[in-house]
Amino acid sequence: MTSKPSAAAPPTVARLPLRERKKLRTRQALIDTALKLFGERGFDAVTLNELCDVVEVSKRTFFRTFDSKEDVALAPTQDLWTAFLDVLEDCPADGRTLIALFEDSLAGAIDRMDADGWTERALASRRLAAHTPSVEAHGLAFCDRTTHAALAVVERRFDLPGTGEVHARLALDMLVAAFHRALAAWVAQPAGHTRADLAHRLHATCAELPGALTLKAEGRA
Repeated sequence: MTSKPSAAAPPTVARLPLRERKKLRTRQALIDTALKLFGERGFDAVTLNELCDVVEVSKRTFFRTFDSKEDVALAPTQDLWTAFLDVLEDCPADGRTLIALFEDSLAGAIDRMDADGWTERALASRRLAAHTPSVEAHGLAFCDRTTHAALAVVERRFDLPGTGEVHARLALDMLVAAFHRALAAWVAQPAGHTRADLAHRLHATCAELPGALTLKAEGRA
């Protein structure tokens, strides 16, 4: 998982002490400025020194907040998956299938994202990653760490009979694949980039998973 905390939802932020609110404002300024500069000039053309100068923070402050330029570029979706782990930690063990539990937890995490600007940041982040191999690779590594963290939550909270650990990993992999497909379609659409629409696309894509498992490969005539 990430070594830095994710941004909290707005109601929680409002109740934080002043010092913590200032930290979150600095974090958000770094994200917004980085995505703007990366989008205008490219990821590699913007140095860390320049980013810190524009935001008027020291490199020490930057590294107290993020581990790298890649982390600040991917912050919107990393925050989403960090929230997913939080929702998964608290979701009830009510007999749902694991894939349904994962799907609902991720939809709940989408709903927790900041209503003021998260979608714009997520769009900018994904468009940047699509054209920047180092950022995309960093995202894949983060995804793998998140998957292992989610499996640890499942193994600690739920009784998995038999080959349940294998099934849990497969269910998580299917969720990640479905989310990436839903996210790509969401980013590609010309308008309507809302959290609700992303969640709708996630549910619609997950609904196709059973068909993917039973689809037969027939030879062409």
